[in-house]
Amino acid sequence: MTEAEKLADFVHRASWSDLSDAARQALKIRILDSLGCAIGALAAEPIDAVRRQVEDFGGAPLCTLIGGGRSAPDRAAFLNGALIRHLDFMDSYLAPGETCHPSDNLAPVLAAAEHARADGTTLMTALAVAYQVQARLCDEAPLRDRGFDHTTQGAFSVAAGVAKALGLDAERTAHAIALGGVDAVGLRVTRTGALSHWKGLAFAHTACGATQAAYLAMRGVTGPLEVFEGVKGFEQSVSGPFHIDWDREDLERVRRTIIKKYNAEVHAQSAVDAALELRSRHGITGGDVAQVEVRIFEVAHLIIGGGAEGDKHLVATKEQADHSLPYMVAAALLDGQLAPPQYALDRIRAADVQDLLRRVIIRSDPGFSARFPQEMPCRVAITLRNGQRFELEVRDYEGFHTRPATWEGVLAKFHVLAEPFAHEHARTAIASAVSRLDELPVADLARTLVWRGSE
Repeated sequence: MTEAEKLADFVHRASWSDLSDAARQALKIRILDSLGCAIGALAAEPIDAVRRQVEDFGGAPLCTLIGGGRSAPDRAAFLNGALIRHLDFMDSYLAPGETCHPSDNLAPVLAAAEHARADGTTLMTALAVAYQVQARLCDEAPLRDRGFDHTTQGAFSVAAGVAKALGLDAERTAHAIALGGVDAVGLRVTRTGALSHWKGLAFAHTACGATQAAYLAMRGVTGPLEVFEGVKGFEQSVSGPFHIDWDREDLERVRRTIIKKYNAEVHAQSAVDAALELRSRHGITGGDVAQVEVRIFEVAHLIIGGGAEGDKHLVATKEQADHSLPYMVAAALLDGQLAPPQYALDRIRAADVQDLLRRVIIRSDPGFSARFPQEMPCRVAITLRNGQRFELEVRDYEGFHTRPATWEGVLAKFHVLAEPFAHEHARTAIASAVSRLDELPVADLARTLVWRGSE
C-alpha cells in the first residue's frame, strides 16, 4: 500500500464509536466557536468580495452559505471558510515546528455533509478525521521553516474529511487525498512581510480545490497515489522524510487544539492575557506606559515579534495588526480589550496606538522556548513614565489545552461575535443545533445559518 492508501484506510475505518465523550464535546465547542467567528465576519471587506464572486459565478444551489444564499459545495467551502478564518479568532493547533487552524476544515466538511444529506454524527466524525490528519501532518511534517504554508498539509486533511463526509470507500478516498494534495503547495510568504487579504483567504481557497478533488474522486477520477513517497513527491520535494503509522492513530487530537480568548494571533494569547492582568491589577492606562518588554518563546518571536517574518512595528492594516505582537499588546493596554473593534482601520492607524506599539520590545527567551508547545510561557514587564515597573510571568491562558475552554465560555464568545449580525432567536437556534448535533441531520444545523434579515 502507498502512504496515501494507508491514510485512506484510516479515514475509511474511522467511526463515531471511536470518539470519546470528551472528543465529541470538544468538536461541538469548536463548531460553535467557528460559527461565531464566521458570523462576526459577515461585514468584512474581503468577505464581500468573495461573496460577490461566488454569486456572479453561480453554481447549483446545493449547500448553505452562512448568512444567506446557496451554492455548489466547493464554493460554499470557499465562502464559509473565508468567513471562519477572517477574524483570526478561531481555534489553533501547536506542533513543535508548525501551527495550524484545524477549524479551517469545518466549511468544506459541512458543505459535503449537507450535500450528502448526512447526519450530525457523520459530520462530527468527518471533522474529527480532518483535525487528526492536519494535526498529525503538522507534528511529523512541519513546513514553516522550509518556506511553505500550513495550507499545504490542510489540502490533505480537507480531502480526507470531505471523502469521509461523502462516504467514499477506501480506494476513492485514497485518490481524493492524492488529488487534493498534489497541486496544493502554498508559500509561507502569505504570512510574512506586508500581509494582505490573502492571509485570511488562502486556506479557504485550498479547501475549495480539495473539495473539488474529493468530488472528482467520487466520480472515479484517479490521482497519483504515490503523492507522499513517490519520485518528486511530497516528501522528496516539500517536507522531507516522515512517518505516521495510521494503523495506530485515533480521533482524539481535537482535544489538543486550543481556543482563542482574545482576537489575536494564537502565539500572542498568553502575552495579551498577562498585559491585561497587569493593567487591571495596577490601574495602568496606556498614557502611563513608557515601555513594555515581552520575553516569550522563540516561535512567537519569529512569527509575530519581528524575529523572522517582517518588521512588526510597521502596522497599517488588519492583517498586519493581528500578526504584530507589539500592536496587540499596545492596543490591549490602551483599550482594555482585544476584540474585533481593535482591528478597525481608524483604530489601527490612531496616533496613540502607533506611538505605544513602537515602545513594545519583544525578546526571545530560551527557557520559555524549551517549554513550548506544552506551555505558552512569557513574561511581560511594564515600565511607567514615573519609573514604576510591574511584571508578570504566565505559563498559559484560559483556552489553552492545560485549561480547556468550556461550552459556557465559548457560548458567551459566540454571542458577543454574532450579536451585531444575528438576532437573539437566531443565535439561540444555532447554539441549540450545535449542542444537539449528534441527534440531528446536518440539514437542521444548516437551516439555522440563514435567518430572517440575513439574506
